[in-house]
Amino acid sequence: MAEANNAHPEKLSTFNTILKKGQLDIGVSLFTPWTLKNAQGELVGFEIDIAKKLAKDMGVKPKFHVLAWHDILSALLNKDIDIIIAGMVITPQRALKVNFSHPYVESGIGLATNHQRTKSFTSLKDLNQPDSTIAVVTDTVAENLARRVFPNASIQTFLTSQKAILAITAGKVHGYIEHNPLPTFLALDHPDKVDTPLSKPLLTTKAGFAINKGDADFVNFLNAWIIAREADTWLASAHKYWFKSLEWRKDAGVKQ
Repeated sequence: MAEANNAHPEKLSTFNTILKKGQLDIGVSLFTPWTLKNAQGELVGFEIDIAKKLAKDMGVKPKFHVLAWHDILSALLNKDIDIIIAGMVITPQRALKVNFSHPYVESGIGLATNHQRTKSFTSLKDLNQPDSTIAVVTDTVAENLARRVFPNASIQTFLTSQKAILAITAGKVHGYIEHNPLPTFLALDHPDKVDTPLSKPLLTTKAGFAINKGDADFVNFLNAWIIAREADTWLASAHKYWFKSLEWRKDAGVKQ
């Protein structure tokens, strides 16, 4: 019987494997101020702070994998990473493929418009015209929202937010729909080119940690961590620093 047991050792869960190897492989995607690189090329941002704190509380070291947004889900499903910490909005469609934790941050999807291209517009209805072009990042909640809210407009997709930003600031598109606070930052950085015409987001969203299915212990720990860090206000403080001010630019040595 002993030989039979040795021949079929119990398989460790993902959570226990992480604890045993002492490393958490984290998938992130560049998106200011969630994750970005400072002047020294180091990763900083709201998600980086969260990931480091989570790893510390687990007693393991974080290892970051910077991935394009359209590759991040497949990296998790292929088990190249253990967890996605990238402001991933919780949706039923995504929950068919992965397990989400409780939400750790509430955000919204806002609208930035180009001054020159929309100077004659008087309402959102003007954007919903065939000759209006709206930029979005492909395969995002923002893209789905844009197609639903502006069905008559031309929706132009970009693989990265950086490319979409270039399009709106250069006046190649009329508007850009994206997660906050990026539209606000764009208007602050380019007041002569970009505006945020709405006082409220087009859609309020909630993001969670994403892991592979079949590991209840991991989900339980993540949910417990969120509850604890909400209770001690750590999450609220981190969110305020990265989303409600621009002090992080100076502190982290980030170029404007």
